[in-house]
Amino acid sequence: MKKLLTTVACIACFLSISFSQKHQLVKKWETDSVLKVPESVLYDADNKVLYESNIDGTDPWGADGKGSVGKIGLDGKIIKVDWVSGLNAPKGMGVYKGKLYVADLGNLVVIDIKDGKIVKSIAVTGAQGLNDVTVDKKGVVYVSDSKTKQIFRVENEKPELFLDNLKGPNGVLARGDDFYILDNGGAYKVEKDKSLTKLADGMDGGTDGIENVKGNDFLVSCWAGAIWYVSADGTKEKLYDGRGEKKNTADIGFDPKTKTVYVPTFWRNSVVAYEVK
Repeated sequence: MKKLLTTVACIACFLSISFSQKHQLVKKWETDSVLKVPESVLYDADNKVLYESNIDGTDPWGADGKGSVGKIGLDGKIIKVDWVSGLNAPKGMGVYKGKLYVADLGNLVVIDIKDGKIVKSIAVTGAQGLNDVTVDKKGVVYVSDSKTKQIFRVENEKPELFLDNLKGPNGVLARGDDFYILDNGGAYKVEKDKSLTKLADGMDGGTDGIENVKGNDFLVSCWAGAIWYVSADGTKEKLYDGRGEKKNTADIGFDPKTKTVYVPTFWRNSVVAYEVK
């Protein structure tokens, strides 16, 4: 009888968890493991392609000249690992009017997408560890610095400090007139007066990438190996946990039309695509 009751309790617990889970990730594909420590993935809707940043080295912040940006098809086939080379430790990326903006240590590197070449490098004074990038509808670039705990704003190639005194900033997202950041395990909306309104917190493991799914729902990745779904009411669901198998989930990309999230696995040297259900 005791064994039967235990079994029933386990089944009830499983069913409770299953029905309470509103969203899930369904794997679509995974690239070959030939990338070079991929830190970030960016979906380019205009060119129907993915860009991924290769740190390529054991030191994620090393100025070794080995970094590059790769190109991947939406079917998961790698088009070119070193599409654009000559970077150091590239991380987050943003796209605007044919230009790809890449965070690379203390510089914002600008790549002409059509030619596949670096056209300029914008030095961000005071920056030490530029990380994530987003571009707003007017072409203003925002880039986080995880080492100095700041966020910079770059307009007309002129950088200026935007936010200071943060705890551990990484992911940034410009959406319409709104701006969102990830900071030390939490997701926040930045108000017009630069105050922060908390969306959700308690996401440990290094909050990394943030993408808008629909309405005011977001996906948040944590570098250590977790992906969260943050709903508009502030509740959150853990959709993926790869920490047990040491599979990282760094700076994600997202296709809102197909609800596909693209996940760089960092040390595993691949990118995985999941459909968000």
